Amino acid sequence: MSHLAIAPILIPLCAGILLLLFRYLPIQLRRGFALAVTLVQLLVASLLLIKVSDGTILSYALGNWSAPFGIVLVVDRLAAWMLLVTTLLAPFPLLHACRGTDTQGQHFHVLYQLQLMGLSGAFLTGDLFNLFVFFEVLLLASYGLILHGGGRRRTESSLHYVVLNLAGSSLFLIAVGTLYGLYGTLNMADLALKMATTPAENLGPARAAALLLFGVFALKAALVPLYLWLPRAYAHTSAPVAALFAIMTKVGAYSLLRTSTLMFGAQAGGLSWLYIPWLLPLALATLLLGLLGALAARDLREQAAYLVVASVGTLLTAFALPGSDALAAGLYYLPHSTFAAAALFLLAEAISQARGTQGDRFEPGSAMPGAAWLGGLFFALTNSCCSRRRWITPCGPGFGLLSWAAACWPSLPWPAPAACSSSAPSPMWIRT
Repeated sequence: MSHLAIAPILIPLCAGILLLLFRYLPIQLRRGFALAVTLVQLLVASLLLIKVSDGTILSYALGNWSAPFGIVLVVDRLAAWMLLVTTLLAPFPLLHACRGTDTQGQHFHVLYQLQLMGLSGAFLTGDLFNLFVFFEVLLLASYGLILHGGGRRRTESSLHYVVLNLAGSSLFLIAVGTLYGLYGTLNMADLALKMATTPAENLGPARAAALLLFGVFALKAALVPLYLWLPRAYAHTSAPVAALFAIMTKVGAYSLLRTSTLMFGAQAGGLSWLYIPWLLPLALATLLLGLLGALAARDLREQAAYLVVASVGTLLTAFALPGSDALAAGLYYLPHSTFAAAALFLLAEAISQARGTQGDRFEPGSAMPGAAWLGGLFFALTNSCCSRRRWITPCGPGFGLLSWAAACWPSLPWPAPAACSSSAPSPMWIRT
C-alpha cells in the first residue's frame, strides 16, 4: 500500500493548519510557504501519474480497513490526470492573489489550501459517502473564498451559490442513503458489482437515487438548467478565486463520468447507461445557452463566466458520445478549457485595471496602455476557451496561462511571444 496516494490530501490539510496557526507571520512568509506547498502538490501529482501510467491502480485503505467496509482512496489514470490538472492550475491564481488580493480579507491562504484538499479528495475517493464529504470540504472553503474581499454584489451573488449548493448537498445525502439502504455498501467498485443483480422490485428506488446523483453532479458541473448560479458568482468574485473555480465545474463533470461508466455502465443490468439519454441533450443545451450568454454579456468577467458554462457543455457532449475516441477528446479538452478559462478571469482583471473607472464593461472609452496586447490576448483566449465544431482544441493548453503572464508582467521578454507561438495549431488535433 503506497502512502503516496494520500499525500495530495494530507499536504494541503497540514499546510492549511500551519497557515492558520502562524497567521500572524509576515504576509511574505505565508505567501512563499503557500506557493511552495502548491508546487510540492504538483510534484506529488506528477509522481502519481507516472506510477499509474502503465494501467496500475493504486489503492489506499485508511486505517488499514479493507474495502468495502473501510474508506478507500483509489488512484487510476483518470484520477491522477484530474489531480495533475488541478495542481498545474493552482500556482497561477495563487501568484495573482499575492499581488494584493490575499490581503483584502482574512485566511485567504488557509481557505485556498483547504479548497485544494477538497478537490484532491473528490478525485481520489473510491467511496460515494466520502465523495459527499470531500464535496462539503471544497464547498465550505469555496464559500469563504467566493466572499473574500466583501462587497454588496459579491455577497448577493454568493448567497445564490451557497443556497443552491446546500440544497444539492441535501439531495446528495438522500441519494447516498437510498443506495446504502438498497445495497448495503457505498464503495463504488462494490456498488458496480451489486447493481448488476438488482432485483426488479428495487429498480425504481435505485433509478430514483441514481437520478438524484445525476442532478447533484449536474448542479456542480453547471449543466442546464442548473447553471444559473455560475455566471454571477464567478463574475463578481475576485479574479484569482474565479480562476481557481475554473476547475470546480470539472469536479461535477468528473463525477458524472466516473459514476456513469463505473456504476451505471454496460454491466449495470437494468440501470445500464442511465445518464446517457439525459446527458447529451442537456450538454448541447448548456453549450448553446453558454454561447448566447457570452454574446449578451455586459462585461468581460461575465463573458468569461458564460464561456465556462459553454466549455462545460462541450466537455459533457464529448463524454456523452459513444466510443473511446470521444472520451479521449473530452479528456484532452478538459485541461485546455480549464487553463484558458482561468486565464480569462485573470486577464479580464488586468484589462479592468488598465481601463480605470470604466473597468471591464463593454463601452467605449479612452485608449488604455497596452491595448493591442491585452485585447489580442483576450480575443485569442476566448477563441481557445470554446473551440468546438471539427476539432476540440486548436491551441496548446499552456497558451492561457502564458497569456496571463504576458499581461501581468509586460516588461518580461518571454511571455508574449511564447503565448503567440503556443496559439499555433497543435499537432495533436482531435476530431469530435
